[in-house]
Amino acid sequence: MDSLYYLIPIAIVFVTVAVKLYFWAVNNGQYDDLETEGRRILFDDDDPLDPNRVPAEPDRQPESDKESGR
Repeated sequence: MDSLYYLIPIAIVFVTVAVKLYFWAVNNGQYDDLETEGRRILFDDDDPLDPNRVPAEPDRQPESDKESGR
């Protein structure tokens, strides 16, 4: 029974903090646009990579190859 004297105020503090965080998020526009983020992942606007593109070869040799004369 004595633990309720500690647990009830702690629960009230947690609920108060959660309500304040909720109203802070609403006032800062966190819930203004709920559709865009869900659609952004489905309709990607990035240009796909060209499948015929060949990666460029490096122009320089490693230091160990330069010393051996290869």
